[in-house]
Amino acid sequence: MTFSDTFLRLDNKLAVVTGAAGIIGSVIARQLQAYGARVALVDIDAERLDAVEAETPDRQQVRAFRCDLSDAEAITSTVEAINAWSGGIDILFNNAATKTEKLERFFDPVDEYTLETWREVMAVNADGLFVMARECAKSMRRQGGGSIVQTASIYGAMAPDMRIYEGSEYLGRQINTPPIYAASKGAVIALTRYLAALWASDGIRVNTISPGGVSSGQNGVFHEQYRARVPMARMAEAREIADAALFLASPAASYITGQNLMVDGGLSIW
Repeated sequence: MTFSDTFLRLDNKLAVVTGAAGIIGSVIARQLQAYGARVALVDIDAERLDAVEAETPDRQQVRAFRCDLSDAEAITSTVEAINAWSGGIDILFNNAATKTEKLERFFDPVDEYTLETWREVMAVNADGLFVMARECAKSMRRQGGGSIVQTASIYGAMAPDMRIYEGSEYLGRQINTPPIYAASKGAVIALTRYLAALWASDGIRVNTISPGGVSSGQNGVFHEQYRARVPMARMAEAREIADAALFLASPAASYITGQNLMVDGGLSIW
């Protein structure tokens, strides 16, 4: 029997993946299913969510749930619907995040950053993440335990190197790393530690993944400058983030909780 068959299998487990229509979330959803889990796909983008569901090899093992993760009542209703479909939740990949509907406001310079944009991002990246963890933990407690894996960022644990962003663009517009991104992702790491301590006696493990950069529409200047900053000299692939999520969700990580796993090609060691 191989290592993966013994320790990574998620047979008879129900996994919830938020941000399931995104670049990382969709790959993680497929990875969890490949290792035996049934998967509840949660996202606000109904069209892309349906496409992810349609691409799933075994449609009986997945179901899509549209949810606005800035709306606490919607999260509670969605978790109730997932429980009704599945009978209980064993794994949560708490991955959803937002750049807001106004991308130009998300990348505003610090001197012009509005509290409106700040609160819009925080409503999903921190508030919604907390409510989703709280509601899924109720189900996990009834199940006798579970695993929560939350997505933070390298910039929740370290400051960005602003030189990377000189001349860099995202989807054709000048970019930076806005302060709300660092603040909200730092909140994810702090909340992970708190919840890990709080829920350890319930058999619920809570960990964080902090990905390095994943290619998603940045221009060549950004790629070149980012690679120069990373010991492994490249950006991450979504599959590599999914592998880390699978590990932390699985029995292979049964004695790991409250940790922040930097999946960054070594960027944070320099």
